[in-house]
Amino acid sequence: SGKAFAAVRGDGQVLSWGHCEYGGDCSAVSAELQNVRSVHSSSGAFAAIMMDGTVQTWGHALSGGDCRAVQSQLVDVEQIYVSNKAFAAVTRGGDVVTWGHPLYG
Repeated sequence: SGKAFAAVRGDGQVLSWGHCEYGGDCSAVSAELQNVRSVHSSSGAFAAIMMDGTVQTWGHALSGGDCRAVQSQLVDVEQIYVSNKAFAAVTRGGDVVTWGHPLYG
C-alpha cells in the first residue's frame, strides 16, 4: 500500500509492517491469513487470496480493507485487480466482485 508492506512467507503466512491504518498491522485477521496464495495492495489496504479461493482483507476500509459486505461472494477467486482505493476479484465462474471506495471501483 502507500504506507505499508505485506509479504507472503514460504509457509503461506503473511507478514505486514508500516502504518497500521494502511495495512501495516494485519493482527485482526492474522488467524485467517494461513495458506495464502497471493497478496494485492491498494493505496491503503491489502487483499489476500487464500489457497481455497477465499479472500481476506485488512487496512483502511475506504481503500478496500473491509470486504464484509461482499465476503459471501468471494469464493473460487482466481485473480484480484486493484485501483487506487478499490479491489475487483474475478472468480472461476467469471463473476466480478468489487469492494472499496465507490468512486474508485
